[in-house]
Amino acid sequence: MKVERLGPGFFAEVRGVALDDVAERDDVYAAVRAAFDEHSVLLFRGQSISDESQAAYSRRFGPLEVAKAASLGEGTPYSILTNIDRETGGLVPPGHKEALRAAANQLWHTDSVFKAPPALASVLSARVIPPAGGETEFASTRLAWERLPRSLRAKLENAYAWHDYAHSRGKIAPHLASEREKSTLPAVSWRMRWRNPANARDSLYLASHTCAIDGMPRVAAQALIEDLIAFATAPGHTHQHAWKAGDVVMWDNRAVLHRGRPWPDGHARHMVRTTITARDCDGLTEMWPVRAAA
Repeated sequence: MKVERLGPGFFAEVRGVALDDVAERDDVYAAVRAAFDEHSVLLFRGQSISDESQAAYSRRFGPLEVAKAASLGEGTPYSILTNIDRETGGLVPPGHKEALRAAANQLWHTDSVFKAPPALASVLSARVIPPAGGETEFASTRLAWERLPRSLRAKLENAYAWHDYAHSRGKIAPHLASEREKSTLPAVSWRMRWRNPANARDSLYLASHTCAIDGMPRVAAQALIEDLIAFATAPGHTHQHAWKAGDVVMWDNRAVLHRGRPWPDGHARHMVRTTITARDCDGLTEMWPVRAAA
């Protein structure tokens, strides 16, 4: 196994390892887990992917989330990100819910920050990719935390922020979050600093879903949230991954922001994500208590 860093201080390619090796061998899992904690985003190329192999790999890192209400894959471990209409096999039209969801995924975000418990990691596989565009861009919130002025780190390290799925979806269309999604995904609050217990490195924990900060007026809080995301994703501090057939990318939701990039009209894109739930051993204890939305 070889690990080669590709991004600016994070994002690495793992070579000489198949997902099945991680699922089946303790020594390979341990090596990949160490690389994950160090680099935050891991790329595996040339993988022979099935739903089952992706799930088996993902389960080595922890229990899997069940896809949320009113989503493709609801009730299964698979979140399906696609513009292919299941009934017709053609592409969904502009304004279709899946097209709007793709637009929402182009906001900088962290998966499942709006859930309790939130996510440790996401594993995304490319099943159908367009000939151009459709990349995924990443930014390290661990490196962003380290770049913050010391006074701002001190202000944020014990601050709590609120995260709401409907908040981010409302940026795209007021009806994008359904009533069932809103009722099953109430806002939750998490500490804005997440420490990785494996290496004691801190990360800034926020996303496009972040709607408020305790103790701050809402307008000021939202302005600060936007400034922090812009700071974390400034030019020179991101890495954009151009997908190839057989690619699988895993990222640390405690320490990474990501966003999808647009692709030309008339082309299909079909991705499958498994999401690994964070546990106390992943540093979650510090993030509690979760408090019900006011």
